[in-house]
Amino acid sequence: MSALHIKKGSTRHSAYNLRPTFSDVQERHTIAVLVENEPGVLARVIGLFSGRGYNIESLTVAEVDHTGHLSRITIVTTGTPQVIEQIKAQLGRIVPVHEVHDLTVEGPSVERELAIIKVVGEGDKRVEALRLADIFRANVVDSTLNSFIFEITGAPDKIDAFADLMRPLGLVEIARTGVAALLRGD
Repeated sequence: MSALHIKKGSTRHSAYNLRPTFSDVQERHTIAVLVENEPGVLARVIGLFSGRGYNIESLTVAEVDHTGHLSRITIVTTGTPQVIEQIKAQLGRIVPVHEVHDLTVEGPSVERELAIIKVVGEGDKRVEALRLADIFRANVVDSTLNSFIFEITGAPDKIDAFADLMRPLGLVEIARTGVAALLRGD
């Protein structure tokens, strides 16, 4: 009798699913949470992440319904698919949470971020900073004889690229709002 040569994970020769049900792949997800606008809610949501060792890459919070006292928390985080599912399930169990949406899996979404960037330089570096700002459609919101403050909005990758190009030209300070995101369409 010869041994069966079955590839690992193959289900063609077996009634059992031999494929692992977990993944080690780290995925980036944008999660939107609609919550009651009351004291302590943000601390509870963030406590869920810190208490379990989950990382938050970006966090934005704002009241979106004044009469209904509702706020929207947009969180960008990374984790395995199992960790992301666990985060969503645990967020849904927090009492003041009304809705939890994973914008990454629910459909195409629009993500934007705002940054203000201070660049200090003279001569050719100033000219080059203005040229790059024009290419990236950044606005000059403040100017002195030796510095500029640029305002730029766009996808996080666009802001990262602009900041990387400004570093050798004298970038000294940057402030970012974090990601704001919405699903496209209906």
